[in-house]
Amino acid sequence: MTKLATFGAGCFWGVEAAFRKIKGVKSTSVGYMGGHFSNPSYLDVLSRITGHAEVAQVEYDPEEVSYETLLDVFWKIHDPTQLNRQGPDRGEQYRSVIFYHDRAQEESARRSKLRLQQSGKFDRQIVTQIQPAGDYYLADESHQQYFEKNPKKRPPK
Repeated sequence: MTKLATFGAGCFWGVEAAFRKIKGVKSTSVGYMGGHFSNPSYLDVLSRITGHAEVAQVEYDPEEVSYETLLDVFWKIHDPTQLNRQGPDRGEQYRSVIFYHDRAQEESARRSKLRLQQSGKFDRQIVTQIQPAGDYYLADESHQQYFEKNPKKRPPK
């Protein structure tokens, strides 16, 4: 039986691409979560009127990959000390956020965040939000697996 995990860590294109590489991840999609506006479009979210975060939703097999491994990937692919931005992307839609789907995910996320904060890896406070998953609105097809469809637009490693 598969489970869902949902992460916001800046522009959803790169977030999704990172999770697609993980063995045990069965599928991914990008969309919006955490706002107050029903069925937002990309332009609605970009205009900062909806309160949504751009997120990658990951369907994974917990027999093949643990939620803790997915959290490790999440922490590595962005700077969790940047409030409402990642690199050149600015706005609350680019916030660092973990949307948990059950109590076990919430507890794992909170432990993981605390462990990272206490590790001394960052000299600033981690601002990642940990919130219950809510309504998920799928982004349009042009945003799904964006870098696979547009390999020339993939940022350099």
